[in-house]
Amino acid sequence: MEKMNQTSSTKAPEQGQQSGQLNAQQSAQQTQSGRWKLLLVIAVCAAPMLASYFTYFVIQPGAATNYGTLLDPRLYPMPSLDAHDVQGKSVNLDAYKGKWLMLQIDSAACDAQCQKKLLDMRQLRTAQGKEMDRIERVWLITDTQSIDQRLMAGIEGTRLLQVDAARLQSWLPVESNGALRDHIYLIDPLGNLMMRYPKNADANKMKKDLSKLLKASAIG
Repeated sequence: MEKMNQTSSTKAPEQGQQSGQLNAQQSAQQTQSGRWKLLLVIAVCAAPMLASYFTYFVIQPGAATNYGTLLDPRLYPMPSLDAHDVQGKSVNLDAYKGKWLMLQIDSAACDAQCQKKLLDMRQLRTAQGKEMDRIERVWLITDTQSIDQRLMAGIEGTRLLQVDAARLQSWLPVESNGALRDHIYLIDPLGNLMMRYPKNADANKMKKDLSKLLKASAIG
């Protein structure tokens, strides 16, 4: 009897140790499984954007398919701009995530060059036909002056946000010897700054860029 008790007391710690090892293995397997699931979710979410860019820029080897300058969004993550609409309500660009954004920067005075960009953005959006609702137009205004009401009538639907120019200068890249107001920028529906158009850009070439992106993209 004493020998049997000794045997049982010896087996108990061994069984406890084996149970602990089994639980540790199961926990490790669950953790690994969770990591793989997370990576899969990330891959699924990123796939539409990657697929659209692949189709747009890589599908035709040896041929330049874009008119605008392609930007690496990792170098220009969207900051908090502390922006306000013209009524003073706090609004940031991430409020428009899920849409393609055409972005232009200028003062409220908006000279002839500024007005041309606003007109180009309106016509480019309209030219996309049934896809036009996937695009938002945004004017980042670099002061707090009033906008001429005659101009307002021609840019109905454009999002007007007042932003500190210094914040924009630290975020948006410009051409050599250029200025922010020279360009129209394109932001994808995930909030990635991905393209910049040159000063006095050719609207017809911009239209082709937008058409290709909207056709290739499954997002926005």
